[in-house]
Amino acid sequence: MGGEEKYKEFDYHLRSLSSSARDSNFANDPASDPSLLNSVKGLCDLCRSEKSEDLIARVYPHLNRIFQRCVSSITQSQTSNGLLLLAILQFFLDFGDVVLHDADPNLRTFFKSCLSREFADPIVAEATLDFLNANKKKFSSSFPTLLPQFFPLLLKLFAWNGEKLEKAFHRICPSLISQGSFLPQLPSIVDLPILVVALERVEKSSGSLVGSSIASIQKSTAPEMLLALMDEAYTGSTIGDGGADSESEDSSTIAVADPYFLELLKDENDGLAERHWASPAVNAALQAAVTMPMSDRLKQALRMTPRLLDIYTAIAIREVDDSLLCALVPLLMARYSNLFPEKLFLYEVQKRILELMLAAFSRSPSFIALLKKPIVDRLGEAYDSPTKTELALQLCWAIGEYGGGGEAHKDAARELFESLELLLYENLSSSRLGLRESALGSDSAKFRKSSQSRLLCFVVTAIAKLATYHRELLPRARVSLTKVARSRISDARVWKRARDYLGLMNEPAICLSVLGPCGSPSKGMQKPGTVNWSEGGTKMVSHLPFYLLGEQEGLPHDFSFRDVLPGR
Repeated sequence: MGGEEKYKEFDYHLRSLSSSARDSNFANDPASDPSLLNSVKGLCDLCRSEKSEDLIARVYPHLNRIFQRCVSSITQSQTSNGLLLLAILQFFLDFGDVVLHDADPNLRTFFKSCLSREFADPIVAEATLDFLNANKKKFSSSFPTLLPQFFPLLLKLFAWNGEKLEKAFHRICPSLISQGSFLPQLPSIVDLPILVVALERVEKSSGSLVGSSIASIQKSTAPEMLLALMDEAYTGSTIGDGGADSESEDSSTIAVADPYFLELLKDENDGLAERHWASPAVNAALQAAVTMPMSDRLKQALRMTPRLLDIYTAIAIREVDDSLLCALVPLLMARYSNLFPEKLFLYEVQKRILELMLAAFSRSPSFIALLKKPIVDRLGEAYDSPTKTELALQLCWAIGEYGGGGEAHKDAARELFESLELLLYENLSSSRLGLRESALGSDSAKFRKSSQSRLLCFVVTAIAKLATYHRELLPRARVSLTKVARSRISDARVWKRARDYLGLMNEPAICLSVLGPCGSPSKGMQKPGTVNWSEGGTKMVSHLPFYLLGEQEGLPHDFSFRDVLPGR
């Protein structure tokens, strides 16, 4: 295209903007002009291709005025403003340095005034994610707090529009995480299916989500619609069918559930809020969502959440500092048993929560000592439910595997050891009582007995490993394990394991090799079973754990690694 043709095109689009502003039909609702978006995009393309500061300066006032008119007319507009505002925002980002324009207020206005009303529009949602991905570097360098502030709104956009936007949303996930948004994101991610349930309730009660601001529901001074919505969402009934009991104390559960519902539907990050899982009304609502036929949108959310949690986990372990990661672990423990009650979803999310928690302990074993109090509390809840039993199992494993936080945390290790002792003795006592229940053939009793035996195996192992790491605990460990070995409880795996560990403790070097810490040995601690495999051709076999020698004959020092390991 020649220079004259470009000038004509530029002049045409500029006149289109001016005429739209003068037209009384479009003056108060610019987005309703079908030609306006095309002219804005055309001018942006010409400014980009020509790289002329004069052209940019001529276009800027027009686009700035259109942006302000769009924003002021959003509440009365019947037309989507999203695409037009995104096109103008792209101009501000591309040429803001030329015209000395700070786009931060415009971006925040877009999120608060436009996207909060149009996130449910699939076209606007897709265009928004494309816009954010195209400008990721710009957001990271110039507006680093913007996306973390509005991550709840973007999660609503993602939850409502589903899997078709999943890849695009995953690409912006790292940009959503900051010091202030990292912790609040965990409950928001695992509650994605509940967010869908809440949004569907809003749609059912108040009509299409497109063009209506949920924020206005939250701030409404007339609560009738919200109360009706609450009653339906959390009790499965409506205000009208309460009958004579509608004024009873039971209706107060609505007030308990309100904060949880409103916190789910917020647009901006306002910190880590308490989620009211203890409310019977919330539990009733979740059970109702599971028992009733699920919508396709909810099914997609159940599938998307584990994949989103994978991205969160990778960022947490790779990029987040120790202070935030340590603060995350109690939150993981709290949410492990408080999730949307769908079986496959529970399995997938709980597995990832445990993996993230154990990865945090692996990166910084000292977390176990620093978080001694919440860990001990979780051990004390081991009997409450199978889910809490599983969490206690994993915590027992971590305590033993990482030496209760390390050699520098002997006091914490001793207190954790005492908690393990208490857990062991309580289970030994109840195990004897459980023999009669199992003999009666009750399936639930057999399951409880099996779960208890598994817990005892983990506790016994943790005690043995913790005492191997902190040798001052060995006498107490021998007493505990001797009681287990002599108890002859119904499951032979438990007392046999205790007996084996007692035997290992009589051979300190072998015990350290088998039960010692998993990482590199601490200063001054020898661990014969730790071998530098790169030196396999020259190391003496006496550095190997003895069981690897198997059927080899002769003294251990007569062999090298080549005699023990199969050749290539």
